[in-house]
Amino acid sequence: MTQPSSSPRFGADRPSRPKPSERETRPPSPLWDRLKFILLFVLVWFAMVAIIWSQEEPWKTPAPEIFRLAAEGYGWLLLLALVEGLRQFHYLLQERSKGYYRAWTGLGDRYHRRVGRMSEWTRYRVGRALKWVFFLFLLSNALGLWFDVQPAWMGLVRLPAALVAGLPFILQLAFAFFFVIFQFVGLFWFLSRGGIDTIMPDEIETRFSDVKGQDGVLDRVKETMIFLDDPESIEEKGGYVPGGILLWGPPGTGKTLMAQAVAGETAKPFIAVDPGAFIQMFMGVGILKVKGLYRKLRRLALRYGGAIVFFDEADSLGNRGANVATGFERASGPWAQTGPCNGPAYLSNASRQAVFEFQAIGIANAIGAGSGAGTHPIMFGAGMGGGGMGTLQAILSEMSGLTKPRGFVNRLRKLLGMKPSPPPKYRILHIFATNMPDTLDPAMLRPGRIDRLYKVGYPHKDGRRATFEYYLAKVRHELTEDEIDRLATITPYFSGASIKDIVNEGLVIAIRDGREVVAYSDVIHAKQLKQHGLPEDHEYIERERHSVAVHEACHAVVTYRLRKHAVIDMATIERRGDVGGFVSWIPPEDRFVNWRTEHEQDLMSALASLAGERMFFDGDNTTGVAGDMRAATSMATLMEGYWAMGDTIASHSVTKGSLRNAQAIETGDDRNMWDGEFGKRIETRLRDLHDKTWDLLEENRTEVLAVAHALETRKTITGEDVAAVIEGTVGPTLDGRPYRDTGFRQMLEKYHVAVLRAHKEHSGVGATIPVPVPPPPVELAPAPPPPSGSVRPHVVEPHDPGEDLPREPS
Repeated sequence: MTQPSSSPRFGADRPSRPKPSERETRPPSPLWDRLKFILLFVLVWFAMVAIIWSQEEPWKTPAPEIFRLAAEGYGWLLLLALVEGLRQFHYLLQERSKGYYRAWTGLGDRYHRRVGRMSEWTRYRVGRALKWVFFLFLLSNALGLWFDVQPAWMGLVRLPAALVAGLPFILQLAFAFFFVIFQFVGLFWFLSRGGIDTIMPDEIETRFSDVKGQDGVLDRVKETMIFLDDPESIEEKGGYVPGGILLWGPPGTGKTLMAQAVAGETAKPFIAVDPGAFIQMFMGVGILKVKGLYRKLRRLALRYGGAIVFFDEADSLGNRGANVATGFERASGPWAQTGPCNGPAYLSNASRQAVFEFQAIGIANAIGAGSGAGTHPIMFGAGMGGGGMGTLQAILSEMSGLTKPRGFVNRLRKLLGMKPSPPPKYRILHIFATNMPDTLDPAMLRPGRIDRLYKVGYPHKDGRRATFEYYLAKVRHELTEDEIDRLATITPYFSGASIKDIVNEGLVIAIRDGREVVAYSDVIHAKQLKQHGLPEDHEYIERERHSVAVHEACHAVVTYRLRKHAVIDMATIERRGDVGGFVSWIPPEDRFVNWRTEHEQDLMSALASLAGERMFFDGDNTTGVAGDMRAATSMATLMEGYWAMGDTIASHSVTKGSLRNAQAIETGDDRNMWDGEFGKRIETRLRDLHDKTWDLLEENRTEVLAVAHALETRKTITGEDVAAVIEGTVGPTLDGRPYRDTGFRQMLEKYHVAVLRAHKEHSGVGATIPVPVPPPPVELAPAPPPPSGSVRPHVVEPHDPGEDLPREPS
């Protein structure tokens, strides 16, 4: 059926409603809207006429007299009807005359241009004063009519006397009113206090110069501050001042310090909101606190031309329940912590979602198979905001909600048909800091609320060196530039807070030793203490001490001989918890990806403990290799089935997941097909690398025994000392030249044979550990600076690239 031409048009043919600024006349008003108030006033007046007529004698009082009495007593109703008639006539002229409408609405624009020359704060205060004057004028006239005095303003003089006369009754009403609601008002008022600190300009000492190692982010924050101080520089060009900044990254990297520097540098008020400020017992208190916070911010923004509010630990604000920390968002979000190549980025949105759902179903089926049940849906986190129901929504609304003209004057202008004056520009900069950005609500992260997202990550080497210099300058020290540079090199992935703590711990060590000057050894000792923990006061039995030393020496020798992408940082046999010893290393370069050959070298370093124990103890080995074997198996699994570093190309996670998705539970065929064949490939790879490691250790047998002797006698040595022992040179803390002596090597071999016999017989060693012949006195060479790099240090034992594993006893 063809639609009649008189029907409204739809789709692209339908015209848009004109904007208010595009109208040439006022929109027509319905007839009822024109007449309703006039009819109301007239009907009420006639009701008053009827009441007066009923009170008088109708047969004696003529009708004109009744109307006259009504006009005298209730003429104000007719006056209101007349005023309403004039208002509707005024609207009618605006609907009919373009010139009249344009002239009348232009009055507001001309007025706003005139008063716009004043500052917004001055205009705000003048407007409030005029409102009070107008209110007092109306009140005085009303009181003058009430008390029947002339002039009308004398009514204000009579008002105190009238209030005193009615004071008993007023006090009774006030007491009843406050008795009922005071407890609620007082409770909510007190609960809505606290948690918000106002810092005025020049009340804090921290400056941008105190923030080290975050130059890139700091420059962007400074840029935002410039726009806040001079908004016209960007607004005149059609832009807008960014209203929100999110600083996210690991703990201790300087997010809060950067916000403190903003508070110290800016000439604007700085409002600091505590993380738990909006966590309240009663529903609605958080909303009241949000409203109070933004009232204060708007007032300060008008007074000082801008204000800054800082939300520390912003994740405490919570999330309204939209896919909190899902694997898909973690992999594709701005804070993805996945590998160096973001595979899903090459797929379309639909394909990414399909891949994510495919993997999610596989995980759910695996959970169902493991529990003996069917497929379970994945339930993501959901709940109210951290501050309670409605608190987060109130913050989002205040950040960039609907703004409209407010105030009595605007209501009066609207009543007269004039355009309301636009609301003032409240220049409020929001700064959020968190180390869990994936828990924030997506609505908070949209442009307009948070316009800039900056990762405050671990500082690079230059940043770490500047941080060390900054904190060392606060104490007396004797470190040279080369030693400070070496410290910056061997502390990759150390945050600013960690560096500050290391320097402070070094000072504590120096004071404990009765010194006032911090030495390089103090800082190194502090680093080892903070990074690896306090060693236990535990002494091995002699044969076990030797086996642990041989275990760690095998790790150290294989690492030194093979791993050019890893430099030994420290080797120790001091016990820490369930770890009997370890060899830690640092990469010499700032690397982005790893190669297959490097991972194979990592595997050989992990397998060195098993191969070495079996070689030196006639095929026997301890349980201390369990952590190394778990790490090696995890690495080999990833290489063989996930990283395309094995005999196949396909990703084992996809093929394994697709097979399990086709059935409710895991079958024996499934295990045989994948775990059997796949496990054999992993075992073959590990055995091949184990044999290569065995051959390498056989070639370096004397070096293993030499490093083991150094560990037994000193318990902890540096990477430079390991190199000195192997190469027969002078290290920073020990002389490795005696270990090149043939006679001393034979003594080490005899001692090992004695330990081996004691191990088999479970008896005492019966021999003393050999002591090297002191070489000619020579000044120990300073430690060579390690290669530059800023990659996270790693501990060879236990070595697990897939997950954090508990350390096995050595």
